[in-house]
Amino acid sequence: MKHTKIHLNSMPNRLLLLPLALAVLSLMSGCAGKSDKPDSNFNGVQIGVITYSWRSMPTTAHDILDYCLQAGISSIELMGNVAEAYAGAPQMTARPPRGTELTDAGRDSILQVFEEAMKKQSEWRKTADLSKYEELRQMFNDAGVNIHIVKFSPANWSDEEIDYAFRAAKAMGASGVSNEIGHEACARLGKFAEKHDMFAIFHNHGQPGDPDFNFEDFLVYSPKVMLNFDVGHYFGATGKHPNEVIEQLHDRIFSIHLKDKTARDADRPDTNMPWGEGDTPLADILTLIRDNPWPIHCDIELEYPVPEGSDAVQEVIRCVEYCRNILL
Repeated sequence: MKHTKIHLNSMPNRLLLLPLALAVLSLMSGCAGKSDKPDSNFNGVQIGVITYSWRSMPTTAHDILDYCLQAGISSIELMGNVAEAYAGAPQMTARPPRGTELTDAGRDSILQVFEEAMKKQSEWRKTADLSKYEELRQMFNDAGVNIHIVKFSPANWSDEEIDYAFRAAKAMGASGVSNEIGHEACARLGKFAEKHDMFAIFHNHGQPGDPDFNFEDFLVYSPKVMLNFDVGHYFGATGKHPNEVIEQLHDRIFSIHLKDKTARDADRPDTNMPWGEGDTPLADILTLIRDNPWPIHCDIELEYPVPEGSDAVQEVIRCVEYCRNILL
């Protein structure tokens, strides 16, 4: 950049030039702010993260955005409960710690509390102010982070609530709403996705391990039904290379969940591992998407135990670097 010297020989000249100087400083500040925004698109492959990766840490919307910025991540699959908490939804009662022994009466009491909380949430959704979701979108976008999916998992909600889920996700800038895969869920949510011109995006766990399972059986319900293909769960359950599915169905895969698992026939089969220590062919998957290229979001899902002395943010950063080293 060429620099021009300006000589200020008198107080009046300095006063005249002050507005210009302030304008230049403002422009420079704006440019610096843009360069500070995260960018986790590596050679055309958008690396993102899902909120669940930070489940061991505080997860308000502000916390999640801060974690994204620390990790240099520019897109996220946001959990619905995080978004709804920001928007002011009634909160669910905390579950008892795992392993807690309960009497029948205690269990019935907890179930009643949960049912009451669910009713309050259901009523709140019918009249929710979507401007809070627009505000949330603005907060993330201003920081350089895009919300591409909201995981409301609304397949068992009322029709009014499902409409709300799609409207809220659109207000956050997302392309769709995600849910666990299933025939009833795909048939129901596909129609709402068409209505709202969005996607109903379905996630798999170990279901592909069933010999009769076929992703295409779920895609027939609507052209707006898409896959959130969890390559780790798929590989751990089937032992098959995930690229077979990606090559065949890439135009129906909206996003991928990335994790590293051991093989089905390993000494510790289907086990979550630190990235690079398992058997999931992550490099093959990422380079396939890079080299074609297909517009598939690739989202980090941190599932292996966080090592002592670290935390989930530091481990997600390691996962980002793992992807960067493959793609660049």
